Formats: sequence, C-alpha cells, structure tokens
Amino acid sequence: MADEERKNQGDKPRPAKNNGIEVRPRNWLVPVILLSLRECTSYGYKLMEQAAVFGFEAMNPGTLYRTLRHMEKDGLCESEWDTTSGGGPARRVYSITDAGEAYLDFWAKSLEQYQRNMDAFFRLYTGRPAQRNQQKDGG
Repeated sequence: MADEERKNQGDKPRPAKNNGIEVRPRNWLVPVILLSLRECTSYGYKLMEQAAVFGFEAMNPGTLYRTLRHMEKDGLCESEWDTTSGGGPARRVYSITDAGEAYLDFWAKSLEQYQRNMDAFFRLYTGRPAQRNQQKDGG
C-alpha cells in the first residue's frame, strides 16, 4: 500500500528498517493484543505497554483504540466499563472472546509455517558463498 493510500485511510506507515523492508508482518498489532488479552483482561494503557515489547514503542494511542474498536466489531474481543477504580475515572476493560482465541491460534500456526520458511531461507542463504561478481568458467 502506498504512503498516500495509508494517509487517506488514517493509517501511518509502519516503521521500516534495512532499506524499507518491513520488520514485522502486516496486522501484527491484532495478534499481539489478543496474546496480551489471553493472559488476562486489560485496559488500553496497559495493552500499549505490553505492545511495546513487540516493537510498538512509539504507537499513537489512537491507533490502539481504533484497532480495539475494529477487533470488538469483528468479535475478537469484548469490553465493559470498570467503575470500581476507587474514585478514579471509569476505564474500558477488554477481554478475549472465543473467536479471538481461534484467530490467535490461526496466527500462531501461520507464524510457525512462516518461521519454517524463514529457517529454510537462512539455511540456504548462509550455507552458500556469494556468487556476485564472479565470472563463469570459459567466459
């Protein structure tokens, strides 16, 4: 997706390293949130802290809350207002649903396959000398 398309959709370009190669899969935030919610129910600020472990250190809070709304609409998580915070403002607390568990399982299985593919790639990449700038025999 082009940068202009991302801007039109309200999505910021993902951080990239190494000449523009993306360092994490697309839609990586959704399974990261689900993984956190599988451990325990949580609220937005805590989910942001947990997402930082997976490379979302500079995430805009709006991105997280927009993602959570989409996830809730898709049935992957649900939320309710927690008013028991002892005088503080009510907070929306999120929890994973059965559909969210199934989606997380799907992601984990997909990542296992992806990891096998990456392992095979690096076995080939590191096991052969570079052929660049070498002339063939007889030429």
